[in-house]
Amino acid sequence: MIKHALSVTREQDFAAWYQSVIAEADLAEESGVRGCMVIRPWGYGIWERIQRLLDDRIKATGHENCYFPLFIPLSYFEKEAEHVDGFAKEMAVVTHHRLIQKDGRLVPDPEAKLEEPLVVRPTSETVIGAAFSRWVQSWRDLPVLINQWANVVRWEMRTRMFLRTTEFLWQEGHTAHASEAEAREETLKMLEVYREFAETCLAMPVVAGEKPENERFPGAVATYSIEAMMQDGKALQAGTSHFLGTTFSSAQDIKFQNANGELELAQTTSWGVSTRMIGGVIMVHGDDDGLRVPPRIAPWQIVIVPMLRDNDEDAALIDYCKALQADLAKLSALGEPVRALLDLKPAKAATKRWGWVKKGAPIVVEVGGRDMAGGNVSVIRRDRLYREDGKLDSAVVAKGDFAGGAAAMLEEIQAALHDQARARLDANIRRDVMDFAALEAAFAGEKPGWVEVNWSKPAAADLDKVAERLKALKLTFRNVPEGAAPAEGACIFTGAPAVERILVARAY
Repeated sequence: MIKHALSVTREQDFAAWYQSVIAEADLAEESGVRGCMVIRPWGYGIWERIQRLLDDRIKATGHENCYFPLFIPLSYFEKEAEHVDGFAKEMAVVTHHRLIQKDGRLVPDPEAKLEEPLVVRPTSETVIGAAFSRWVQSWRDLPVLINQWANVVRWEMRTRMFLRTTEFLWQEGHTAHASEAEAREETLKMLEVYREFAETCLAMPVVAGEKPENERFPGAVATYSIEAMMQDGKALQAGTSHFLGTTFSSAQDIKFQNANGELELAQTTSWGVSTRMIGGVIMVHGDDDGLRVPPRIAPWQIVIVPMLRDNDEDAALIDYCKALQADLAKLSALGEPVRALLDLKPAKAATKRWGWVKKGAPIVVEVGGRDMAGGNVSVIRRDRLYREDGKLDSAVVAKGDFAGGAAAMLEEIQAALHDQARARLDANIRRDVMDFAALEAAFAGEKPGWVEVNWSKPAAADLDKVAERLKALKLTFRNVPEGAAPAEGACIFTGAPAVERILVARAY
């Protein structure tokens, strides 16, 4: 029996295991405000890597970064009824600008009530739309392609760190275009940016596709998503891209004079991903010893742990490790310089080893006096922690050989994590369910995975009825996968001729 680093396993209690990984990997902790978290350096380091890699991709598609205010006038939301309805229950509202002492307590000053309440940013379509109405006058001003990295607040009733929090970090892109075709092209372009980023950088295979009408972003004409499968079989919406048409340009008066001198409404889009991606990385790649971080997003890809003994040998051992660190710094892996840390914290080597195992550092290198004497290092790969006999797989390798092969090893680990997740995704999507009773039976097990079924794309009230039937089974529509096989036969929900295939799953 392997004695794992975590006190709870995925099989025992997946939800408790998830919380345990966050705590033991030093990713985040509670803040004292319900639904708000303190993101610790290792967790924020992962977010910084996500930011850097994704920001490069966003800028490569022609977008520029900017920043808009945290506070948005309530009247901006009231201009777009569907949008305000979609977010009304989640809005945090500022009504006063000063506190006073009363009966020994701080309370809002009645004399300091705002003339107009301010909404703490839940998303920025309205305030950015108001800016676009000032910036866009002519077809020559288009397209407008911007992005911002920011925090947002949505007052969640049931919270879970990284997955659903009251405050979270994200990027939100917003664009305005002269034509519908160009705006739709932009929407799908950014969906592909997200898909490629998830697969390449997070080693997280996803299914990209269009959301059904009842799952659209409030005010959108069409919403697209990337969906990832967690190890418990549930789906996680990891990113969305929205074609907004003229919904917001009409509400915010974003008009331009076209080449013929006529006034038109601009066509707009928005798209975003958030710190929820870190929750996805945990649940896709984590194991019973903690997190496993794909090398592309690991703050430190290789951690060197000298086994210090508080004796005369320590100085030489540290110099030996510094030389290894310097050799690794000369390498390039996955398109960037290798990131190697020498951990000289005053703690036992075993404590530091397991600390980095739980954090998910891709490679942990231990170096003791015997290793140094032989010109070796002991290497632990986080993607395969144990040998077949259940013992820790710590391979003794010549220092020069390790340094020479470290870049290739990081690339192997990145690919291995993706391949493991891809195999799990492919093995757990059923496509043989042909009626609603079979759908219900398919989700009767503990880890049912996803089901792809025929449907007739019902709308309005007919779609609401289908959604209610799914809700009773704690199921939701995820998306209509790009590249899905053509629909043949009847819709399993309405009996009408099917027009496409859609994914159904339990989801976070």
